Amino acid sequence: MRFKRRMGAFLLGAICVAGFAPFHLFLLPILALAGLIRLWSDGRKDSFGTGFFFGLGFFLFGVSWVYVSLHDFGGMPMPFAILATVLFCAFLSLYFAIAGAISDRIPDSKIAKPVLLIPALLALAEWLRGWLFTGFPWLAFGYAQTDYSPLSGYAPVVGVYGISLVSAFCGGLVHLISKKEHFKQASIAIALVFLIGYGLEKMNWTHPEGRPVTVSLLQGNIPQDRKWDDEALSDTLDIYMRLALSSRSRLIILPETAIPMFKNEVPGEYLEMLRIHGKENGGDVLAGLPEMVTEKTYYNSVFDFGKSKEQSYRKSHLVPFGEYLPLKPFSSWILDIMKMPMSDFSRGAIDQKPMDSAGERLAIDICYEDVFGEEVIRQLPEATMLVNVSDDAWFGNSIAPRQHLQIAQMRAMETGRPMLRSTNTGMTAIIDQKGLIASELAPFTRGTLTGVVQGYSGSTPYILWGNHAFLLLDIAMLLAILRRNK
Repeated sequence: MRFKRRMGAFLLGAICVAGFAPFHLFLLPILALAGLIRLWSDGRKDSFGTGFFFGLGFFLFGVSWVYVSLHDFGGMPMPFAILATVLFCAFLSLYFAIAGAISDRIPDSKIAKPVLLIPALLALAEWLRGWLFTGFPWLAFGYAQTDYSPLSGYAPVVGVYGISLVSAFCGGLVHLISKKEHFKQASIAIALVFLIGYGLEKMNWTHPEGRPVTVSLLQGNIPQDRKWDDEALSDTLDIYMRLALSSRSRLIILPETAIPMFKNEVPGEYLEMLRIHGKENGGDVLAGLPEMVTEKTYYNSVFDFGKSKEQSYRKSHLVPFGEYLPLKPFSSWILDIMKMPMSDFSRGAIDQKPMDSAGERLAIDICYEDVFGEEVIRQLPEATMLVNVSDDAWFGNSIAPRQHLQIAQMRAMETGRPMLRSTNTGMTAIIDQKGLIASELAPFTRGTLTGVVQGYSGSTPYILWGNHAFLLLDIAMLLAILRRNK
């Protein structure tokens, strides 16, 4: 019986992935959570095991692209890459398992437990996953509500974790409805949650500032296995120069490490051509390229060339084992079995200011950094636009780039700012201040995405509060349960 329960939980977790990009079946995670809540509410005291297997199904199907990064492009032998991927997913599954174990130890009524206790524990575990051990908030449940769902209206107020809490709350109500307990009250509650979300979605928290600006986002489509090849360097430089010079936009943006060499090694005339072209357009060219300060200190950076004075942004939230080595004395052996270039970057400062470029104030983040909403708002409300440069070619032709685009949409919703994404192989896109994709380039194509984008100013509640509003609501739900049990 226990085996069947755990396999059922595994299938629920796997099915849940279809709620996210590129599938967008946003109701599935709510229904899957309802199934998990039922397993945790039946008094069988196996919530640790069922939670673990739910998480295992969820992450094995949702982030299996980790294997692609490790093996296909990182050079890790297949057995090691499979083992590392499974262990990583198993570790992430512990967050579900621990939340389940805690729910078993807090007795409560058949109503309060599924609609208050378990949703609060699930959302809190998800928030902890987002920052503990540097954090991995990928596939937070709130992201599934980004497209088409009225629950996305909660994003500017309580952020992605707040939407996760609301989703789990709805899952608890679905559980009650499925058991024909308090059917009418639970149905009305779900309807109210969605109606409030729909109303919030129609609100304008920010307002236009200044005149719209023309932008061009470049997608070089350089194969990852050739990008760092010295023999392909000349072609890479030529591709991006041609794409840049063919654009007449005021703001031109190249992807993360589009120029795969240290800035001090790039021919001076190459950077000068970018600078002159930016000035001729009356604006700026932003380019991602590594920056070496000393032999042992180098950064993953974005530089501004053009009408404005030269500015730079240094990536501050680095990817463990991909961009830096934690616990170096014990983990340096990993580099011996992997072939990831420049895998020990230094951290940029966390208090960097927006760039003044092309008449806008740009909040820059590089690749993985846009997964952390509370870090993105450090440059707000000063910034009028968000910019993410990325190289998702590390994930190959998997679902990861689409998931990453969905994450970027959530950042636009939370902040009421347009998001400009320039990537090497996809997904290059212009996202409006409501989180809708205004235009995008097809993945694995070479080209330029051009558009006219309006900057925005003002503050959403999320900009002002960050995740504090979600945490206060979540803790209040837990305290209410604990007080009932005194």
